[in-house]
Amino acid sequence: MNRKLLLKLSILLFCLFLLPAGGSATEIKDIRFSHTKQKTRIVIELNSLPTYKVGTLHNPARIYFDLKKTSSALGINKVDIFKGPVKKVRIGRFNNDTLRVVIDLERLYKYKTFNLQSPPRIVVDFLHEKNPFIKPRKVVVIDPGHGGDDPGAIGPSGLKEKDVTLDIAKRLKKILEERYNLVVFLTRETDRYISLKERTAFANRKGADVFISIHINASRKRNTRGIETYLLNWTNDEEALRVAARENAISIEKMKKSQTELGMILASLERESKRDESLRLAHYIHQSLMREVTRSYRGIKDLGVKQALFYVLVGAEMPSVLVEVGFISNPKDERLLRKRAFRQKTATSIARGIFRYIMSLPDTPKLAMLKENLPE
Repeated sequence: MNRKLLLKLSILLFCLFLLPAGGSATEIKDIRFSHTKQKTRIVIELNSLPTYKVGTLHNPARIYFDLKKTSSALGINKVDIFKGPVKKVRIGRFNNDTLRVVIDLERLYKYKTFNLQSPPRIVVDFLHEKNPFIKPRKVVVIDPGHGGDDPGAIGPSGLKEKDVTLDIAKRLKKILEERYNLVVFLTRETDRYISLKERTAFANRKGADVFISIHINASRKRNTRGIETYLLNWTNDEEALRVAARENAISIEKMKKSQTELGMILASLERESKRDESLRLAHYIHQSLMREVTRSYRGIKDLGVKQALFYVLVGAEMPSVLVEVGFISNPKDERLLRKRAFRQKTATSIARGIFRYIMSLPDTPKLAMLKENLPE
């Protein structure tokens, strides 16, 4: 038998080995990992969540996931990582009905596993030993957009974006601290200029669990109204590009060029992992805003959760979003943005979205939260 034919047969046998008897509707699509100073994360991405079991083994140290009625679309059976405690990830058939994913470790570390539905994936976090696995309280950093010599967008009657964002941020900080027992920092507490890079650097230094940048939108079309929430990613949507270009204080042409230059960064596995969580955070905040604000104020449109390359989010080491809470260029929105009641309602809604996201995290110390504030 010649070598080419032997190689083809070997590949065929390997694929058959990973396919359970009787076929399977569940399939491993990818295995990803990310590594930060705090933890190493392994993500098993699937097309649907199977029934599975988690266990540990010794000599050598490893943990395993036994996935029932699951096959693998990966053409390899080993992923070398060598990051933090993780050495490699292996895939193999445990029996006719079960696929086993094994994570080889330097030694047994404390770990936490959970699954997520959209998209379906199983996640395991290994905490690096110098850090406590559960923080006493979660940390939120709020970034009031613009400031100092940078006024941001200006409304028809002269209202400045920088003033509104600072007021909403201060209200948001007070709610998160007093009602939800969170540790909160503002990137600026006065009318001063801070570079976009320094804002996320500040959040990283504080060890933030989430980063929220507050902004007010603007459009050449004075009748445009609505609320939209952004996470970091490249986009071909012209309106999203326009918004990002304005907030980044650059032209749309330079915006498109920047997307190309930063494409490799955004495509990294670590960025992809943060993008998953940023998307969840964005949806929690946006849904809360639309449910609460539109209940009290009519005519505000739901512009949705979107993605764009905002420089202020690029350096964040935690889930991060940018919220555009209205259009200061619209006379009706500008009048609303002047009102204390509207600013308070906006802050309350964002706070509720942040809290619901934090309560969904597997390592949140639920008992530290007030019982009456738990999500419905």
